[in-house]
Amino acid sequence: MSQTDPDRHKAKMQARKAVQDREVAGKAIEKGLLIVHTGPGKGKSTAAFGLLLRMVGRGRRTAVVQFIKGAWSTGERSVLEGFGPLVEWHTMGEGFTWETQDRDRDVAACRKAWSVTLELLSREDLALVVLDELNIALRYDYLSLDEVLAALAARPAMQHVVVTGRNAKPALIEAADLVTEMTVVKHHFAAGVKAQEGIEF
Repeated sequence: MSQTDPDRHKAKMQARKAVQDREVAGKAIEKGLLIVHTGPGKGKSTAAFGLLLRMVGRGRRTAVVQFIKGAWSTGERSVLEGFGPLVEWHTMGEGFTWETQDRDRDVAACRKAWSVTLELLSREDLALVVLDELNIALRYDYLSLDEVLAALAARPAMQHVVVTGRNAKPALIEAADLVTEMTVVKHHFAAGVKAQEGIEF
């Protein structure tokens, strides 16, 4: 390595920092974000719960509504409910649609979950609301997309919402401030590895 390399690196990083500082300084808007985690890859709900944990770490109140997943025990629920009033947890689904095999029952469960969601979306004290697997409910038309979009738009100005699930509707993606698509590169299920405690639940 030549003697000039450290100097060149320092100059390059100083230039990069100047660009970053200008970009950060140009951002003045503060608002509640609508965040969508979608795509066929693993990690959509996990990422949402990571944001929730970050918010709890700031002492802010949060809530979770699970639209599809049933009342099975998960590691994230066990730990997050331990934060008491900072985390409200509502598991409203009866399991994945292929398990219930009863559309009317699934629709009724989603409508009940949505009624809880509407109350949460009206609350100024909630900094973050996670709507887990709402995209699945919308995909199967268990809920009205227009009704969901209207409620999300009418929520308190500083309330953040994270919507998870595959196949997010284009109109929801359009309305969102941040959209992340999880893609599959490799998945252990394909090699015959079953769902394991601490990884999938």
